[in-house]
Amino acid sequence: MGHVVSATEARIRFGELMRRAVESRETIIVERGGKSHVVVISIDEYERLLREQQGKDWKGLVAQARAQIQTELGDRDLPPAEEIVRQVREERDAQLLAVR
Repeated sequence: MGHVVSATEARIRFGELMRRAVESRETIIVERGGKSHVVVISIDEYERLLREQQGKDWKGLVAQARAQIQTELGDRDLPPAEEIVRQVREERDAQLLAVR
């Protein structure tokens, strides 16, 4: 889970908590009134989490895929989605018939 400290303790020992987050890669949870409010993590961990989150951003993945496809197509137009689905189905059906 992480090391839990009160807001008062975090204020008093912030330098030490920063060092622990960076050197020991520890996650420090700061509570106020018994409820978790903030987390102290290293910038490396924060950037890793951002990269991981971006990987889950499907809109970004779609945009990246479109850009790659357009690069591969060059000046040619992308066929309609229905045509691509039809071609894939035909290839799949041919493979299934070849197996039998």
